[in-house]
Amino acid sequence: MVSRRKKGATSPSAGAPGRLDVLSSDTTTGSVYGPGPDTVAGELPRLARHQISLADGHRVGVSVCGRGVPIVLIHGFTAEGMLYAQCLSRIVAAGFKVVAIDSASHGSTQGLPTGGADFEEYSKLVGRVVDELGIKQAIFAGHSMGGRLVTELAAREPERALAVILLDAIVGEPWDRIVALSRFNPFLLAGVGAILMADSLSTVPFVRDPRQALKFGHLAMPTFAHHVRHPLHLAGPGISILRSKSSKWMLQKLGAAGVPVVAIHGDRDIVVPLATARSAAKLSGGMVVVVEGGTHSWLLKDPETLPAILRQMFDHPDSRAARDRDFAKVGLAPDAPIDEIEAAFYDEDAVVLGLTPPFDPDAIVPGPRKPRYRWHVDVPG
Repeated sequence: MVSRRKKGATSPSAGAPGRLDVLSSDTTTGSVYGPGPDTVAGELPRLARHQISLADGHRVGVSVCGRGVPIVLIHGFTAEGMLYAQCLSRIVAAGFKVVAIDSASHGSTQGLPTGGADFEEYSKLVGRVVDELGIKQAIFAGHSMGGRLVTELAAREPERALAVILLDAIVGEPWDRIVALSRFNPFLLAGVGAILMADSLSTVPFVRDPRQALKFGHLAMPTFAHHVRHPLHLAGPGISILRSKSSKWMLQKLGAAGVPVVAIHGDRDIVVPLATARSAAKLSGGMVVVVEGGTHSWLLKDPETLPAILRQMFDHPDSRAARDRDFAKVGLAPDAPIDEIEAAFYDEDAVVLGLTPPFDPDAIVPGPRKPRYRWHVDVPG
């Protein structure tokens, strides 16, 4: 059952125990990405941003858009789901519902009361959110730290995952070695963090398209302002990264369970080197897509590239065959209508369906912008 409240309500205690509460909702985020002078009105659907309260009262931020098979996205360290709004709204056109979840101590999600220095607790919280939203199975995607969270969640419960998409993710043996060395020299990880912050800041002023810089800056300003006001709120996640254990078993578990893994990684990422993605793919039996010229935050610098990669990937005959197999497992025909797809992949009374703003898929008009980056499938040497 869902209890809806007026925008701005903040106290989870007002809701009845044992149910998910919607504390606040904002469906006006469409204004940050269009329409503009060179776009068509109604070109992209709006994302709805909500803060929900789980059954135990834990407050969580989620952003939702679209209809169809769910793609659950977890952001990177210091970010939040709404920073990916432009990218996510474009993925919807391919026939997916995108659900961006703010991890603990990020965005609109409160920190963990206990276990704030243990990565497993962060991934468990994501799992609880997915459950209470009513999502049975999903494609899980994670950027940077978010890649670690979705990998651990899918490894512990592979039946949840239709596929795992790693976006410059901190999983793989090269990254594990960086973390191990950082335990003896914490300044090493601090240096990595400084490079990450510099890469994130460069997203706004140095992007080629000034209009895109303005739009992303509008999205990013509340996030950066929150970091300035509350500089210690990221201590828990930061410590959890420093204390994280090897990711090798997770990746091997995904491979053994037959969960498809795709590592999409920038070849100019000096925060998390490309060798990390290659290691993750090798351990999981997955594949690597190299974004040429991409730094750690390439998908924030250009919202067109990731959707274009996903469209190409999902249109591949092998992907279509895998989709048909996944559909057959839940009793769906390959050409099943959207209502039947949602009945199969969501609970009958799934909260997330009610949180999605209405839109007309047939009204989505492809935008005029081409991806900034080129990419290729990595061929193992």
